[in-house]
Amino acid sequence: MTRTLTLACIQFTPSDDVQDNIDRVAERVREAAEQGADVVLPPELFTGYYFCKTQEEEHFARAYPWREHPAVEQLSVLAEELGVVIPVSIYEKDGPLYYNSLVMIDADGTPLGVYRKSHIPDGPGYQEKYYFRPGDTGFRVWDTMKGRIGVGICWDQWFPEAARAMALMGADALLYPTAIGAEPQDAGLDTAARWRRAMQGHAVSNTIPVVAANRVGDEEGQVFYGTSFIADPTGEIVIDFGRTEQGVLVAEFDLDEIERERAAWGFFRDRRTDLYDILT
Repeated sequence: MTRTLTLACIQFTPSDDVQDNIDRVAERVREAAEQGADVVLPPELFTGYYFCKTQEEEHFARAYPWREHPAVEQLSVLAEELGVVIPVSIYEKDGPLYYNSLVMIDADGTPLGVYRKSHIPDGPGYQEKYYFRPGDTGFRVWDTMKGRIGVGICWDQWFPEAARAMALMGADALLYPTAIGAEPQDAGLDTAARWRRAMQGHAVSNTIPVVAANRVGDEEGQVFYGTSFIADPTGEIVIDFGRTEQGVLVAEFDLDEIERERAAWGFFRDRRTDLYDILT
């Protein structure tokens, strides 16, 4: 029997109201499930505005312990109802420590644990080092009821070694929840195309589907450019959004065919790990 995996992502414009955003994401998850989705990916930190534009201590109050986050609690119930996997991006408080994290909720509603963003950016409009510690979980691949899912978070997507690590851990797909758009220091700089190309490269080099979910719209003067997409294992974009649309993208993949293709290309067979020590 052929193994398939149907992946979906959500692109939307969040408000700054936690419950409103959870409700709206839940509506989109239902929409994706109706189209046959097994895994539905919302954007990064979707429960409010992207607050890392500046350094304001009041924003630490947005964080919750991961088991108690209202998005985790409510979307766990929805995942069980619909039988879908939902990777939930949150601002996590762990005692005195704060992380940009993701909780993988399995299709029976069980939270499988937490991944903490490994690579933390710091620049104009994206001052995340003020709010988040570098993750301490290592890269993770989740053995869900629907398939083995690897997830990086936004800035992680620029690092090919993160994608390769998750692919070598047996991921069937790589998912990237994201918040990216305008560069306040340079109004002429548009990174949308290179953002896509980086992840399309991960798809090619690991012969694996890649899903990227971005927010869209103007949040108090910072514009996020959307362009969420799903790429196939050749790096081709099979379905995508532009810069203003809101909704869900859904695409189905044949995992057995992908496995044969990956073996045929030999990217993992031909790795020269004996040479990598020179980099350390």
